[in-house]
Amino acid sequence: MKVQMRKWSMLGVTAMIALSLSACGSGNTTSTSSSPAATTANKPTAAPASSQPVKLRIVWWGSQARHDATLKALDAYTKKHPNVTFEPEFSGFDGYADKLATQAAAKNAPDIIQMDPAWLAEYAGRNQLADLSKGIRTEDIDKSLVDSGKFKEKLYAIPLGNNATGMIYNKNAVDKLGITPPKNAWTWDEYFQFGKDAKAKLDKDKYVLMDATSDYTTYSAYQISQGKDYPITIDGKFNIDKDTYLSFVKKYTELRTAGVVPPAEIATTDKDSDAKLDLMNNDSVLMKRSFAALYPGYEGVKPGAYSFVTQPKGKQASGWLKPSMFWSVSADSKNAEESKKFIDWFVNESEAADILTTTRGVPVSKKMLDYLTPKLTAADKLQIELIKNVAPDAQPFNAGAKGWSNYTAKDFKNIGEKVMFGKITPDAAYDELVKKAKDYQ
Repeated sequence: MKVQMRKWSMLGVTAMIALSLSACGSGNTTSTSSSPAATTANKPTAAPASSQPVKLRIVWWGSQARHDATLKALDAYTKKHPNVTFEPEFSGFDGYADKLATQAAAKNAPDIIQMDPAWLAEYAGRNQLADLSKGIRTEDIDKSLVDSGKFKEKLYAIPLGNNATGMIYNKNAVDKLGITPPKNAWTWDEYFQFGKDAKAKLDKDKYVLMDATSDYTTYSAYQISQGKDYPITIDGKFNIDKDTYLSFVKKYTELRTAGVVPPAEIATTDKDSDAKLDLMNNDSVLMKRSFAALYPGYEGVKPGAYSFVTQPKGKQASGWLKPSMFWSVSADSKNAEESKKFIDWFVNESEAADILTTTRGVPVSKKMLDYLTPKLTAADKLQIELIKNVAPDAQPFNAGAKGWSNYTAKDFKNIGEKVMFGKITPDAAYDELVKKAKDYQ
């Protein structure tokens, strides 16, 4: 664990460098060939250009801000390489994983795939991704980030941003309530108490916290913070601690009864990053678990309304650092080389950096981070600030164990929702989790 922590600590160093450099300047000027950073960054990619017409299918999820920036980047690449056009597919996160899994199983996945770190072991383990070891420059990316895209020592994914887990909250609403705002390094007891204090001043149909009963990511953070390791270990062992799980679920049952978290029929409508259905964006809740890289989407809906704090602590910290997401290439792509050229440009060129800024997290290329830092907005710097605050005691990132993705994404959610709707007790839910896990072992 200490070795892993040392690796991830490099991300904290990168974030702190970015913060120190941010005071050097500001503005939104675009790069030119006379810019030293642009001149250095815009070296030709390793693979030679081709004049043959190519259409690349490309898929990603995210907020409207990410969609808009990505589409602009695709247009810019086509202007630079007129023979390459794109067939983009994009959506919110909800439903993305199911659609991609269906396409991959039918050998019809897009050429370029935005890949979540939690799925990498599944896709690479099934030989559904192309080897990216050659053709994409990674020398300016921290080694620990590059390695996060590997499976069995082979590179299948290129990281697109530094990221950290945290709690996003509506600071404007909290200020109006006149209660003590959340803080970094707070405890779970303080988190739950904040929910109760805020609820006492809210209208009946407004809530404070998200119901995490069915949220594997939040439960993982809670169990880790109690010193019990991941619920599913890196090597694929079932490890949901019964006492910890029951304590967690019963606490949320108490909060649901008190109206601190929404009733099940509201909580289950939440869709991350959706301008209308995300329960933060439609003012149903004041706080939820999120990632630094999602902040631009929230900022785009309600500029200046939100802020971040670290996840609550137990016996130890519960937050972790991770690549925000990856680009991968389908193993069935007939355009793998052209896809790699595009990814190389997307990660390493100032022209792309100017367009994308932090819509996928803090840039992974150290040169691009240095280049962008003077132009970063207050919202951009908030992402970096969260990374800096999480880094010192971040937990090792578990990219997911091969074979368990349906369990963590679907089974845990479905069983948790039964508890939320009052169909089963917490004890019965734990028994179902144990029974269902046997299908994966």
